[in-house]
Amino acid sequence: MEPREVFERAMRPEALTGEVTGDHLADDVVVEWPFAAPGRPRRIEGKSAFLAMAAAAREAMPFRIDRCSVGAVHETSDPEVIVVEYTLGGVRLATGERGATDLICVLRVRDGKVVHWREYQDTQAIAQAMGA
Repeated sequence: MEPREVFERAMRPEALTGEVTGDHLADDVVVEWPFAAPGRPRRIEGKSAFLAMAAAAREAMPFRIDRCSVGAVHETSDPEVIVVEYTLGGVRLATGERGATDLICVLRVRDGKVVHWREYQDTQAIAQAMGA
């Protein structure tokens, strides 16, 4: 699978709302959030460590992410790497209000699996979407 296909697989609706499976991740994946909010990890190494963190985070979230819309996918000179501009949207569980936030990720895909995912988040928009 090409990097774009792997990203689309990771963001399909059933992956956003269902169990966190990580079927798109390599066992030795590195996931980074360079601008993580205080108290949040900036780097996680390994699929099992990521899945443990993601499952707990999803369970604790006061909202449900239910949509992803891609604004642009930028190919690079490295065929393993793409840059994706996208928006995640969801609903606040307590109020039913909808919210969304824009993100950018840099993905490196090898043999059909993500080996490196670096995500740039608007942490203020995410806090607002969560009602903080």
